[in-house]
Amino acid sequence: MNFRNFKMIGYVIYGRGAFNQLDEILQPNRKGQAPMIFLVDRFFEDKPFAGRVPLRGNDKIIFVDVTDEPKTTYVDKLAKDLKDEFGTVSGVIGIGGGSAMDLAKAVSLMMTNPGSSADYQGWDLVKQAGVYKVGIPTLSGTGAEVSRTTVLTGPTKKLGMNSDYTPFDQIVLDPQLTADAPANQRFYTGMDCYIHCVESLTGTYLNEFSKSYGEKALQLCRDVYVNKDGWDAESDDKLMMASYAGGMSIAYSQVGVAHAVSYGLSYLLGTKHGIGNCIVFNQLEDYYPEGVKEFKWMVEKNQIDIPKNICANLSEEDFDKMIDVSLGMKPLWENALGKNWEEQITRTTLRKLYEKL
Repeated sequence: MNFRNFKMIGYVIYGRGAFNQLDEILQPNRKGQAPMIFLVDRFFEDKPFAGRVPLRGNDKIIFVDVTDEPKTTYVDKLAKDLKDEFGTVSGVIGIGGGSAMDLAKAVSLMMTNPGSSADYQGWDLVKQAGVYKVGIPTLSGTGAEVSRTTVLTGPTKKLGMNSDYTPFDQIVLDPQLTADAPANQRFYTGMDCYIHCVESLTGTYLNEFSKSYGEKALQLCRDVYVNKDGWDAESDDKLMMASYAGGMSIAYSQVGVAHAVSYGLSYLLGTKHGIGNCIVFNQLEDYYPEGVKEFKWMVEKNQIDIPKNICANLSEEDFDKMIDVSLGMKPLWENALGKNWEEQITRTTLRKLYEKL
């Protein structure tokens, strides 16, 4: 049997106020006059937080548009603009939710690898290490800070750049940065973590490594969304660690049905990852009966709206596109249902599921 030789993050700093150490963390990784590039979620434009980013010399903040999930064309443009302006950079720092961090990972890789980022959508296609890269989450749940993938929508598919060169060299986990997140957004990304854990813990790829992290992440999610009334600083602390542990859990196993189906939604409709997972998971009683029951209870308790009927006016061609994207997620289906998953998941099964969403 071949065991995966799993690449982890280089350095992790955790704690309230840890962001204040960013300048000293970056200093040893500066290369001459080459700047550090900060890709910051546009949410923070014109907000006081942007003034806390430690700029030196030619450093540059680019406020990135993450209204939609990252597209390969956007990654390519950012990398090309940076090469045209600076030649090379010392590093790329992603500050924001999962999409901002995924953009930072992808741009870092495209500073050193030829062609388009679409050429690297798949498993282990990246051949060169990117420039130094740092991930700083301001939302908790996606696990993007620890994963070896950067989720991208390309011209023909939605698929990550999964490689040993993708993980960050450094992450800064500061729960204070998540304190002002909008309640709905915080719930959707938190549920991304909860759903990761349910998929990982009930999957055929399960092992003690992923189980250890997955059980802890699930417990932390329950502490925040089931056992607590109201939100406080401890909720931010716990959810940030749930996100980290949830990301670690799927690193050595896989996600499952909700992710496989929601990839189709985001490819066709641009549905954001967290909310897409919630829309799909809401209809997955047949696959995850206990998890879905608890999820629905959390939705009700936290008074969150899960959109419905988003596939109501789609054409045959639209459904076919979503089904194609979803069926391309073979490792996810195999983790969820085993090696004979294709006997259980047909185009008809998927069509019926998409019609429910």
